[in-house]
Amino acid sequence: MSMSISQKLKLKKPSIFVFPSLHQSSSFSFKPPLSSSHPFILTRRLFLPSVSGVWDALTGADNNPRQALLAVRRGMLLFRQGDVLGSLVEFDKSIQLDPRQKAYLWQRGLSLYYLNRFEEAAEQFRLDVAQNPNDTEESIWCFLCEAHLCGVDEARKRYLEVGRDPRPVMREAYNMFKYGGDPQKLVAAFSGSRDNDYFYASLYAGLYYESQNETDAAKVHIVAACQSPYGQRSDDYMASLSKVHCLCRNWVFN
Repeated sequence: MSMSISQKLKLKKPSIFVFPSLHQSSSFSFKPPLSSSHPFILTRRLFLPSVSGVWDALTGADNNPRQALLAVRRGMLLFRQGDVLGSLVEFDKSIQLDPRQKAYLWQRGLSLYYLNRFEEAAEQFRLDVAQNPNDTEESIWCFLCEAHLCGVDEARKRYLEVGRDPRPVMREAYNMFKYGGDPQKLVAAFSGSRDNDYFYASLYAGLYYESQNETDAAKVHIVAACQSPYGQRSDDYMASLSKVHCLCRNWVFN
């Protein structure tokens, strides 16, 4: 069912540029769903600036939102290129230009994670989930950060409850992190599925093992995600993240 522009704009807060959430992070532009069985879910975090934000950008009435958006784009590009610290500098610059951005910058949380700044990263993901209470991946990443800080058991007590993810693979991953489970079963369940499902199953299986300090098993699955067809060809931010993860862990593979 199509929506008018005015209807879509009602989903957003005024005067702020917002990037897609983690589960909508494949690119700056939006594409139709890969399958009719997975309808495209519109949320208030669509990359669609508000009317006043567009007007500010076009007229120069307030240059900060536009410059903040450009800083986020630069940060995302630097992260994709493996410059994690440089990406954080740009994300922080975006917040300086427009403090409202902080509550939406899940990308910043990922950069903080790979810089081992877990407390700040957890805070970032919690802020973001408060704005978008349906983001499964941010809940998982918050858990990963807090597992480093206080251990898996305590992190589970703090686990962020979110709405039901439309993607079966992420529903299974969410429950695995929340209750405990077997990452091998997650990967096996989606090994014959679409390329993106296998990628996400492998990525989060590896991240689960990392939270358990099982480095060798983590490497097997995250390298598999990185080398999968989706990991190699997709412009999904998380496909880039799998490469950054290997880079930060000094994992060399052919």
